[in-house]
Amino acid sequence: MSDRLHLNLFTMNAVEHVTVGSWRYPGDQSHRYRDREYWTEVARTAERGGFDAVFFADVRGIYDVYDDSREPAIERAVQTPSNDPAYLVPAMAEVTDELGFAITKSTSYNHPYQLAREFSTLDHLTDGRIAFNIVTSYLESAAENLGLDERIDHDERYDRADEFMEVCYALWEESWEDDAVERDRERGRFSDPEKVHEITHEGAYFDVPGPHGCEPSPQRTPVLYQAGSSDRGREFAARHAEAVFVSQPTAEAVESYIDDLHSRLRDHGRDPDSVAFFPGLVPIVGETAELAEEKYQSYLDAIDVEGVLSLLSGFVHMDLSELEPDQQLEHIETEAIQGVINAFTTNDDRDWTVREVAEFAGLGTTSPVVVGTPEEVADEFEYWYRDVGVDGINVKEVIRPDTLTDFVGLVVPELRERDVLADPEGDTLRERTTGHGTLPEGHPGR
Repeated sequence: MSDRLHLNLFTMNAVEHVTVGSWRYPGDQSHRYRDREYWTEVARTAERGGFDAVFFADVRGIYDVYDDSREPAIERAVQTPSNDPAYLVPAMAEVTDELGFAITKSTSYNHPYQLAREFSTLDHLTDGRIAFNIVTSYLESAAENLGLDERIDHDERYDRADEFMEVCYALWEESWEDDAVERDRERGRFSDPEKVHEITHEGAYFDVPGPHGCEPSPQRTPVLYQAGSSDRGREFAARHAEAVFVSQPTAEAVESYIDDLHSRLRDHGRDPDSVAFFPGLVPIVGETAELAEEKYQSYLDAIDVEGVLSLLSGFVHMDLSELEPDQQLEHIETEAIQGVINAFTTNDDRDWTVREVAEFAGLGTTSPVVVGTPEEVADEFEYWYRDVGVDGINVKEVIRPDTLTDFVGLVVPELRERDVLADPEGDTLRERTTGHGTLPEGHPGR
């Protein structure tokens, strides 16, 4: 367990993220997602609150599984419209000194040579404050729009991702030696060609001779996040992740996930303590318990149930409009995000109906909601840190930016007073989040 609680803000460069319908709530500013000043305000607030990073989700394609139509997602702003999060980073980095930025990118719809260059560039521009949230993408509409006849099968997406990361590691860690750049004006030699190497990768999915086009950035390899929940996804996380986003609805399910991944990490020859675990929590805080409860009930009233079902249908690639509201949701293997269904069907003692899942998922999808005074919310965060044993929390928003500003203004001072939260220390995001200056021993990137 880390020596302090780490915090990330979990958000998306879109109108809606994981609380569908909140854009209609009085005072919500989700429509400002296109506004640079909105994001610089978010960055300043997160840094003031001692957050390690802003964690940007992203998705390719439009949700079109529910009712076999894209219209519900478009009408209800279900992660549509959305913009690329990477382009927000320079503006947000300019107004902060230590705040990191975790960017979601797909290994299914990018090329490793190009992606390695993009992340190296951002790592240079931010002085080493970049993380890569590795996803394999799940929407059929994304595959169709990006030139494929159909979505790649679930397990093959991870096979491709394994090779994708091999190429990136070679480019980031092996291609340029530490002292390859000389900047020798007298000799007219900026870099030593003998210290810049091809990677000569020839694989099942990629042929990349190299060398990398960028000199080594402060971190070389960005901090590596992953959120695998299926068996194949967990194996991928156990091999590659430095930090894992755990999407489970209860503390018991999170503990079970951590135990399972610790076992897999040992099987891969990695130290379980070298990986940080971040479950998601949805904080709803009020200055009194009554105010917090009133706020919570008003948020529940604003949930767009059909919008939630549209989102979940895309997550699991199953048209939930075909099920009766009181029908029990059963475990099913799909080609999309298997962990979402698993969270409600295999990791909990209760039986969930479609209606109950939609109501629960309306505020933060698969993550627990914490409602109370600053002291009560801080109690819950401290419980997850000290008793459940997580390293950090991905703070999920309900109302933007009020969830963040309320949390920073009301809960953060309480966490700091308890010595649970302290300002991040270290020169890079990796040092601040994992305590390592480089990829740790046992990691395949080494």
